[in-house]
Amino acid sequence: MSTTGIAQDTAALMSSVLGGILYGFSVLMFIGTIWTFMYKRCIRDVRRPITVIATLLFLLSTVHMVVCIIHVEDGLVKYRDSFPGGPVAFFTDVSQPTFVVNNVIYTLQTLLGDGVVIYRCYVVWQSGWVIILPCMMWCGVAVLGVCSVYSFSQTSATISNVETLFTNKTGHLIATFLAFTLATNVLSTGLLACRIWMIERKISTVRATKGKIIPILRVLIDAAILYSAALCSSIICLALSNGGLYVMGDLIIPTISIAFYMVFIRIVLSQNNQEYASAVYGGTAEIERSTD
Repeated sequence: MSTTGIAQDTAALMSSVLGGILYGFSVLMFIGTIWTFMYKRCIRDVRRPITVIATLLFLLSTVHMVVCIIHVEDGLVKYRDSFPGGPVAFFTDVSQPTFVVNNVIYTLQTLLGDGVVIYRCYVVWQSGWVIILPCMMWCGVAVLGVCSVYSFSQTSATISNVETLFTNKTGHLIATFLAFTLATNVLSTGLLACRIWMIERKISTVRATKGKIIPILRVLIDAAILYSAALCSSIICLALSNGGLYVMGDLIIPTISIAFYMVFIRIVLSQNNQEYASAVYGGTAEIERSTD
C-alpha cells in the first residue's frame, strides 16, 4: 500500500512552516508562564517541579524546531541532487538521523505531557491506587515509543519498505503508540475532571456563593480536546496511509507545550488563583477542609 495525499517533500515543508507557527505560540505562552512565576508569585502554590516541566517542554520544542529546519535544509538543499530519488526519496527515508532524532523528541515530549496529566490526577485524588492504570499505560507508551524509534532507525529506504511503512511492523507500532497515548490522556483527564466535579458538588452544598472550581474543568477539557484532536488526526492519517501523518507528527510536539501552558496560565491568572492552583497542582486537602 503506497502513501496517498501529500507528497513527502511537500509534507516536510508544510510541517516546518505550520510547526514554526505553533512553536511561536508556544514560546509566547512559555514567556507568559515565566511571567506568572515572577509577577504573580505563585511558585509556592504550584511547586518548583512545574517550573522544571515548563522549561523542559520549551527546550524539547526548541530542539525539535531546530532539527526540523536542518532536516528540510538537508532534503531540499544539501542532498537535493546527490540523494538517490531526490527530495521525495530523502524525506520518505525514515532512517535519516534528523528524522530519528525528531521521533526521539516526540516520544520524550509525549511522555512528559502525559506524565504531567497523571501527576495532576494523583495530586487531586491523593491516592496512588487511582493512577495505577494510567501509569501502566504510560509505561506502555514509553516502551512503544522506544520500539518505534528503534524500528525507524533500522528501516531501509528501499521502495518496498517505503510503500509498506503504514502496514508493516513499524506502522503497527506507530498505531499502537498513538492509541495508547490517546487513551492515557483521555483516562487521566477524565479521572481528574471527575474528582474536581465531585469537590465542586461538595463545596456547593455548604457555600452560599457559586462554586469557582468549575472553570478548572473547562480549562482541562479544552486542553484535552486540543491534544486529543491532534492525536486523532494522526490516527486517521495513519489509517488512510496518508502522508499528512508526517505533518501531524511535527505539529503535536508544540501542541503538547501549548496545552500545558494554557492550563497553567488560565488557572494562575484567574482571580482565585490560590484555590485554582491548589486544586490542580497542590492537592485538594485545603479546599476540602474549607467545606468542613
